[in-house]
Amino acid sequence: MAAEDEASTIVAETPDAGRKTTRLGELAALFFRLGTTAFGGPAAHIAMMEDEVVGRRGWVTREAFLDMIGACNLIPGPNSTEMAIHIGHRRAGLAGSFVAGGAFIIPAATITVALAWAYVRFGAMPQVGGALYGVKPVIIAIIAQALWRLGRTAARTRVFAALTAASAAAAFAGLNEIALLLIAGIAAIGLHRIAHRRRTAGDGVLAAIGATPALAASGAGAGVAAVAAPYSLSALFLVFAKIGAVLFGSGYVLLAFLQAELVVRRHWLTQGQLLDAVAVGQFTPGPLSCTATFIGYLLGRGGGAAVATAGIFAPAFFFVAVSGPLLPRIRRSPTAGSFLDGVNAASLALMIVVTWQLGRAAIVDLPTIVIAALSAFLLIGYRINSVWLILAGGLAGAALTGTHF
Repeated sequence: MAAEDEASTIVAETPDAGRKTTRLGELAALFFRLGTTAFGGPAAHIAMMEDEVVGRRGWVTREAFLDMIGACNLIPGPNSTEMAIHIGHRRAGLAGSFVAGGAFIIPAATITVALAWAYVRFGAMPQVGGALYGVKPVIIAIIAQALWRLGRTAARTRVFAALTAASAAAAFAGLNEIALLLIAGIAAIGLHRIAHRRRTAGDGVLAAIGATPALAASGAGAGVAAVAAPYSLSALFLVFAKIGAVLFGSGYVLLAFLQAELVVRRHWLTQGQLLDAVAVGQFTPGPLSCTATFIGYLLGRGGGAAVATAGIFAPAFFFVAVSGPLLPRIRRSPTAGSFLDGVNAASLALMIVVTWQLGRAAIVDLPTIVIAALSAFLLIGYRINSVWLILAGGLAGAALTGTHF
């Protein structure tokens, strides 16, 4: 009898176990491919994830995807990596978060190590400017397509459209990203309460939201003592773990942290080496924070690369593991849900600002205008996979500039 019960238990559990294994395999395949081909920084990575997991596979709804973006903007760490971890957690639990996050990080880190080896061996970076000339306008088209789709959800009413517009104006005016997210969330709570009480004072609230750009940007940098610190693998891990645990905002914020910690305070890098490391993060696929991998290799070769990579990404896994299970509860609370709606609107605004800034640098002449327009047409009209467009853009850029690989 016991044997029969055991057998029936195994039969009952096998479908769930098999389904989870299948999901883990799907997550590994998707995020390994994205980690190998996702160029263009966090905004582009998130756009590609939205296309794959919402548009093509239907793993999550667009509303849930926006909630995850909002949550990633409220916790420190690399946003696109945290999105991969969130999606993995939603799809296959804790194991899924590690599979998705690891699969997204490992290809980029491996490519970065190869480039770091070439840098140390030859003293300069390989020439990739021609390919990037064609890739960058494709990236702008990918982000613009995602902004359009996400915008229809985040700014689904006139009130939230106005909140998104005001947040974008505040971001253009230089308001600190975290302050902007918090202000937008609080404003959304106020708007929700006004609507709930059926008042007619909406214009006054919208006027207050419109005044947001006048707020001063928060955060003043403290002076850093120029005292050299001894190098060790443990110290390297702690430096990058600290940066990963407090890093909010864009890649330019990461540059500020690296400058203060590694150039000014510890003298582990020169200014030129730091700029080269950041350049690698810009033109390699996957997370921009793999800049840490490059720096770790410069300082400690393979061991340093592994330690620095683990240090900067470890906090992301922790913060997502803590915040991920809370998202459904947050959404069920009217007040917390309204706050998250406001954060989503501000997050969309930040993506708009980043897209504008990147677009000014990427679309610089007639060929790049044509590449961007053609990419947008193929994405919207025919839903061409963005990976193929990126590869085509790189080949076109190399051909137009006469670059030889």
